[in-house]
Amino acid sequence: MLRIESNPSSKFRYLSPSINTLLGQGVLEEAYNDPSSPFDRIHPDDFEILNEKIYAGIDYTKPVIQRWRNIEGDFLWFEEYATPIYEKEQLVAVQGIIRNIDERVKFIQDIEYQMSHDPLTNIHNRQLFDTIVSKSNLDFDTPVAMILCDLDELKFMNDTYGHKKGDDLIKATANLLKRTFSEIAVVARVGGDEFAILLIDRSKREVESLCELLMEEILLQNSLKKGPHISMSFGHAYRSHSKGNMDSLFMEADQKMFQEKRRRKEQKLVRARR
Repeated sequence: MLRIESNPSSKFRYLSPSINTLLGQGVLEEAYNDPSSPFDRIHPDDFEILNEKIYAGIDYTKPVIQRWRNIEGDFLWFEEYATPIYEKEQLVAVQGIIRNIDERVKFIQDIEYQMSHDPLTNIHNRQLFDTIVSKSNLDFDTPVAMILCDLDELKFMNDTYGHKKGDDLIKATANLLKRTFSEIAVVARVGGDEFAILLIDRSKREVESLCELLMEEILLQNSLKKGPHISMSFGHAYRSHSKGNMDSLFMEADQKMFQEKRRRKEQKLVRARR
């Protein structure tokens, strides 16, 4: 529980001693000696929430969610039910009940992560990829490119060496794609042996260069022989405007990937006959 006065000057009338348990020894005394110290401990993104709560007024009917830094430097999540105190229609103090909600926030974050990520590879899943594609198609308009990838040898790996080796191949491929694209694109596993990369607000030339980089990364990884051999067919497509064009973008990338897969199979058959 707490009560802080804001007018005519800032000072804590009461602050629960449990603050020392939650944020570390000395935080209670720090707040009493320097009422502005909470502004040094609040997360930068929550600074305005704290400022408005104490001095300007917010919607006090809703819980106030804030992050506070403990003495180790870690931010903890808190939920506060605050009540304003007015004198002559002027906000003079705020009192509230505050509790730590780290476990609840972590639980929600874990659920959200599981809903948006593939459990085998820890990259994004089909559900998240489809959601972003849908938003790109309907809600905003931007240059967009899609690269669709398909592993050439997963069935052979599963049938010959077992599904554990197949899973290793899938994970190695996901790691390669994540290493190549994750800083600049959405990388997702969209099927058993299928992956998709969505690049937003990139030029056509940048996309072509990234496709060349992907080929180089596959060759490099295979030459190092530190994991399963990766043989992958992929195709890409580009649109200068995403709105209304995502279906045709997907179909073009998918068609190019299929053509590449057929070409690689034909080459393999030719080599086998020699």
